[in-house]
Amino acid sequence: MNNAQELDFAYKVRHALNEKTDDLPANITENLASSRKIAISRKKKDSPLRVFVRRNVFAGQVGAFFGDPAYYWLSRVGALLTVAALLGGLSGIYHAEKQRKLHESAEIDIAVVSDELPPSAYLDNGFKAYLDKRGI
Repeated sequence: MNNAQELDFAYKVRHALNEKTDDLPANITENLASSRKIAISRKKKDSPLRVFVRRNVFAGQVGAFFGDPAYYWLSRVGALLTVAALLGGLSGIYHAEKQRKLHESAEIDIAVVSDELPPSAYLDNGFKAYLDKRGI
């Protein structure tokens, strides 16, 4: 139902109920009147309707917060900073992994040079598999 139909239905119901109130006993009419007064006194006062609307904003749309096209550059800077942080993190991870592999191979070389690991160990298939597994 649309708004006009609902309003028309409410008027018809109110009219039908009002027609039959004269036939009710006096004590029921008084009880209904007092109940109506209590209900009206408890009615909440009208307040303006406030609705929180969530808006998805991504890194490239930072300037949308400001709503002014003059801040267009801010959205581009935000996107560039995000990409720069991502690239910096990835290069840091790459560098750290490279250093870890370098330190592992250096430990093995030190063990060979200091005679802790005999040169014949390099001929062992198990040791070769160990080195391949470590990526050295």
